Amino acid sequence: MGGVLLDQHGNVLKALHNMVVRDGLIFDPTAHGERQLIDWYFAERARGADLPAPQELTIVTSLDPCAMCAGAILAAGFNVVVAAEDARAGIDHDASARFGALPAPLRAQAAALLCYPAVRGASNGASGYARAARGAPPRPFFIGKTINEATQALCSLALEATSDKVQQLLHHDVERAQLRDPASLPADHPLVRKLKSLYPNALAWRGAPQAPDASLAPYLLAAMAQDRAQGGDGDCAALLDAFGNLLLVTPGRRHRSAILTAFMECTRQYAQLRYQLLLGADAVTAEAVRRYLGHPKHGTFVLALGPDDSATGFMNLGAYGSTMEGPLPADNPRQLQYVVPRMTPPALQALCGQLPPLYSEVIRIAPAQVADGALVGALAS
Repeated sequence: MGGVLLDQHGNVLKALHNMVVRDGLIFDPTAHGERQLIDWYFAERARGADLPAPQELTIVTSLDPCAMCAGAILAAGFNVVVAAEDARAGIDHDASARFGALPAPLRAQAAALLCYPAVRGASNGASGYARAARGAPPRPFFIGKTINEATQALCSLALEATSDKVQQLLHHDVERAQLRDPASLPADHPLVRKLKSLYPNALAWRGAPQAPDASLAPYLLAAMAQDRAQGGDGDCAALLDAFGNLLLVTPGRRHRSAILTAFMECTRQYAQLRYQLLLGADAVTAEAVRRYLGHPKHGTFVLALGPDDSATGFMNLGAYGSTMEGPLPADNPRQLQYVVPRMTPPALQALCGQLPPLYSEVIRIAPAQVADGALVGALAS
């Protein structure tokens, strides 16, 4: 899947395709076309490029944006033109243009930004892809235009042909019983050195699996302070492995991009660490990487601040879904935890329950507050 970023006259500024998979390996579960275009835009602005404001630009995407990309689009303010439908993960999965999957405060903004142009079907009326226009009015350069049925069909078939393969790759890892404790490795082991080059305090803390406690607070507080210094609201994201080891804590980098939140950085950095270690590795090394640095679904993500109904909060939930991509392990239902709540539990449950089917019915995203009251108190104060 992919997309292009157009200026206010319809000229192409940048084109990017999905890069979740690279070299037959998972490279970055968040590297969807739309998200990458937004990152490119802010990176260019940071380098001094004279680009128009997001409100003047348009992303044309081959597929209805997923929850992650929809949140990123709304956080940044880009206009969007959508080609193909996505009934599993698309933000308009029910093709109603009511955007009921979004938090209520974001629906009007989505209706004003996301345009689903008419698809011109076969002349005899027998078409599986034709549709009437819906959503936002088209941008001036798109007025009077439709999407050719063959174009939409190709976009749809590309998704159908590749989504199962990507999901298989995302889950091509050893099972929980086959994992090995990275804390048992010597300090000079290549995996340990690489992990510590990413996060110097990796393996410096260990708690009960799936049960972070107050002794984790110093690591979170340090990252929260860094997040504030880098334009964020004091959030951070930690990844604990299946044995309770601390692998990574990241702040966001909102001073560089509106969508570089703490969770986005955490899941991306861990995936790219594994990619670097697996790329070109021999069979023995690859097996060691998969056993000692397992899929994050077997560990625990811990957010300092809980999800909320903002665009970036919604984006984070979508990015978590893109990281898991399939059902959570039955023995790890609390895979996503938060310390300080930003919504009441019923409101958060309702928000997750209205997500597109992939997230609400397959993955069943259900963030839970950490059980340790002392950890909550340490961060809340």
